[in-house]
Amino acid sequence: MAVETKFVVVRKGEEKMTFANKKDADAYDKMLDMADTFTEWLSQSGLEIDEALAENIALHLAEQKDAVQHILRTSKLPEVAAVVVEEAAEETAEPETAEHAEPAEAEATPAPKKPRAVKAA
Repeated sequence: MAVETKFVVVRKGEEKMTFANKKDADAYDKMLDMADTFTEWLSQSGLEIDEALAENIALHLAEQKDAVQHILRTSKLPEVAAVVVEEAAEETAEPETAEHAEPAEAEATPAPKKPRAVKAA
C-alpha cells in the first residue's frame, strides 16, 4: 500500500487545487491572496464594474504578476518571446529543440545600453 501526501488549497470552504508538494501549493495560495487583494482594490476604486469582472481581472493580474511588475517598473510591455520562453521553461524541464532555440537566442541579445550621466559629488 502506497502513502501519498497531497497539499490542497482551500478557499472559503471550497477546494481550489491539489498539489504534490508544499512549495507549489504555497505559491498558488499566495497568488490567490494577491487576487483577493486586487479584487478588493478594484471594488474600492470607484469604477463601475461588477464583482465577477473585478474577480476575473484580479485573477489575471495575479497570474501575470511578473508582466505587471515589468510594466510598472519600465512603463513598457514585456517582450512576448521572452515571456513565452520563460513560461515554457517553467512548465517543462526539457531542452528546447534547435528550431525553437534559434529565434529565442536572436531575441535574447540585449540592446546596447545608453550611457548614463554621472553627477559629480
